[in-house]
This record gives sequence, structure tokens and C-alpha cells, in this order.
Amino acid sequence: MLPTEGLVQSAAAAEPAKGFIEYYVSNVKMDVTTMTYAAFMALSVACFVLLHLARHTKAQLTAASNPHFVQFQRQFFAVYFLALFSDWLQGPYVYKLYSHYGFAEYQIAVIYVVGFAASVVFGTATGPLADRFGRKKTCIAFSVAYSLCCLTKLSRTYAVLLLGRVFGGIATSMLFSTFESWYVYEHVETHDFPAEWIAVTFSKATFWNGILAIVAGVASNMAAEWLGFGPVAPFLMAIPCLVACGGLVSAQWQENYGNQQINLRRSYINGLRTILASEVVALLGLIQSLFESVMYMFVFLWTPILDPSQPPLGMVFSCFMVCIMMGSSLNTLLMGRGMRPERVLTLAVAINIVCMLVCTVATGPGAAMPGLAFAAFLFLELAVGMYFPSMGYLRSQVIPEEQRASIMNWFRVPMNLITCGGLLWLHQGEAAGGNQVIFMACAGLLMLALVACLRFSRRYQETRLPEKDLTESKPSAL
Repeated sequence: MLPTEGLVQSAAAAEPAKGFIEYYVSNVKMDVTTMTYAAFMALSVACFVLLHLARHTKAQLTAASNPHFVQFQRQFFAVYFLALFSDWLQGPYVYKLYSHYGFAEYQIAVIYVVGFAASVVFGTATGPLADRFGRKKTCIAFSVAYSLCCLTKLSRTYAVLLLGRVFGGIATSMLFSTFESWYVYEHVETHDFPAEWIAVTFSKATFWNGILAIVAGVASNMAAEWLGFGPVAPFLMAIPCLVACGGLVSAQWQENYGNQQINLRRSYINGLRTILASEVVALLGLIQSLFESVMYMFVFLWTPILDPSQPPLGMVFSCFMVCIMMGSSLNTLLMGRGMRPERVLTLAVAINIVCMLVCTVATGPGAAMPGLAFAAFLFLELAVGMYFPSMGYLRSQVIPEEQRASIMNWFRVPMNLITCGGLLWLHQGEAAGGNQVIFMACAGLLMLALVACLRFSRRYQETRLPEKDLTESKPSAL
């Protein structure tokens, strides 16, 4: 037999195998897509059942019957939801964009770390500056900074993308501190609404935040993949939302301030002193830092873990957001049945510990189980939905109003440091242990948060005022 004949026969023999592999890969991808859409539909049904039950709790019904409170809520939500929607539009494709531009995973991790580092270095200044110069002005500055961050995504230059992450880190600090500070001041000081209605607003905000994220996930998926504009499209879509957000703040919100008499340096020091002097404040800050650092590491990890199975990333993101909505409704139901917010917070941390342990199994060497990891991710997002309304309410009760933005930004410092350390450790090489080690470390961080939750619950019960009791919020009928 001539050598060339052997090659021809080998090639002919390989053709059926090649065709089988292509058929198998195509069908596996189709099955993953089908399962993702099926999961989205099932989760949506469960979500709206929980929403229906949650709407019948007494606190929700009482707050909804007050037209002045409803009008105030809408004024806040119109702005806040635009800010959140612009943030969510970018969520599914941040990692994908950098990968699309050809950057290695370690380079992408450095870009993420720069954003978190910017929150540590510059973000801590946003709270005191908002207190001194006005929270309304700071919310407008958020729109400008985040728009600049989105514009930098048009560049493939690594240095420009790093600069964009600096703007993004600063804007994120504003988003998760200044808007809440403005709302709590207006709720308590300007309108004198009942304190327990703050939890109603944060629960509703978390639920509708999930709706916005689902819409954002679908919209970003359509623009990036279905319409063929690529992963930069969601970032360009976010800019008009940010412009509208800044315009509404300028036109409709009134200005409010924290402590205007102290300078920036003194504001830092006083905020830190308050944290160190009050055990309940320090414990709440520790819980937030640990829980949210794990959450942000998950934001980086979920795409590379699930992407090899080639699911539709926008729909996976939407599934996550439905779970957050379910968690928000579950929070309302549990509090309506008399469970204290600090207990709900403890439950959310405990659920996340289980999720991290499951992820260590699902991502072990030679045991990649993306389906199991996806299921754990769904429960993780359920816990996140329970966490945010409880944490928002508890912050409103234990943080002094005049130092609110400053202290909330101090809370983000250890969170950003932990997240930066985790991402850099993950990408130092094979010796770092990969995703499994990171999930084990996250489980350890959450166990520490659980201990802090149990201690906080005892101390908070000892220090809270009787009039802040929420037991009257039991459901009238379910």
C-alpha cells in the first residue's frame, strides 16, 4: 500500500468520527440552551407565586395605602432604577468584552482588580464629599463617571480599559452609598415616614431590580448576539440611561446633606471611630464586607465556569436575576411572619455557605459539573435577594445619619481588598489551586460572616429601641 493511500483511508475513516463529534457538540449546545430557557420559565413561575404572597403582608399593604409615600417612592425609583438598569446592562458582557478583545484571563483579572482598587482609593471619598457638597450633586456625578466608563469600552487599548475601570469603581461606590443615603434622609427627616417602611422600599427595590436585570440581560443578549453588534453594544446602550438618570436627579430631586462642617480628613477619621466604637456597626460592616466580597468574586467566576458549555449568557444572567427577585419576595414573607431582619440576614449567609461548598465539589479537578454549579449559583442569587433588603434596613437603623455615606464607604474598603486579593490569588498560576480553592476560601469567609451574624443578632436585640419592633408587620392573610 502506498503511503498516500493509507492517508486517504485514514482521512475517510476519520470523517464519520468528525461528523459524530460535530453532531454531538451541536446537540449538547442545543440541550444546554433549552435547559437554560426551561429553567428561566420555571423560576419565573415560582417567582410570581412568591410575589403574590408577599404583596399580602401587612407592612406592604399599609405602605401602599399611603399616597404620599407611594409618590415619594416613585420619585426615588424613577432615578434609582435607571441607574441600576445601566449597571445591569453591562453585567453579562464585562468579562466577555475583554475576552473578545483578546486579553488573557490574568489580564482580565487585573482589570477587575483595578476597579475594586479604585473603590478603595477614591471611593471612600465619595461618602464624605456627598455629605459635604450634596448627595444630589454626587448622584449627578455618578451619571457622568459611569458614562465615561462605558465610553472607554470602545477602545481595545489596555491602558484605556484600565482607566475605564477606575471610573467604574468610583461610580459603583456612588451607586451603592449615595442613592441610599439620599433616600433614607428624605424618608426620615423630610417626610417623617415610619422607620419600618424603609424595609418595604428596599424589598420592593430589590424585587424590581431583578425585573430590570432580567430585561437588561435579554436586551444585552439581543444586541450583542442576535443583532450581531458584539459585546460592546450593552455598554453603549447604558449611556442614554445614565444621561436620563442624571437629568431626572437634576430636575426632580431636592438636595440634602450629611455633616457639612467637617473636612474630608476628619470625616474619614470620625466615620472610622464610629465603626470601632460601636460593636453593632462594626459587626454589620464585617458581615457586609465578607458577604459582598464573595458575591463580587462570583461575578468574575460564573462566566468562565459556565461558558465552556456554551449557554446563552444573557439568559443565564436573567435566571440569576429571577432568583434575586424570589429572594426579595421570600424576605418580605419571612419578615411578614415575624422573622427579624437580622435573622433573615443570617439565613442568607447560611444558604450561601452551602452554595460555596457545592461549588467546591462541582469545580474540582477532573470533576467539572457545570449543571451542579449552575444550580448552586441559582441558590446563591436567592440568598443575595434575601440579603439586600435586610442589610439595607439594618444599615438604616444602626448607622448615624450624619455619617451614613462615610461609614458605608468604609464598609466597602475591606470588601474590595478581599475581592482584589482573591482574584489575584486565583490567577497567579496552577499552584494557586484554581476555582475550587477560591470557592473553599469563599466558604471560609462566609462561615466567619455567619459567626458575626449570630453575634450581631444578640447585640442588636440588646441595643434597639422598642418602637423599632417589626412584629406588627405580620401578614393579615396569605
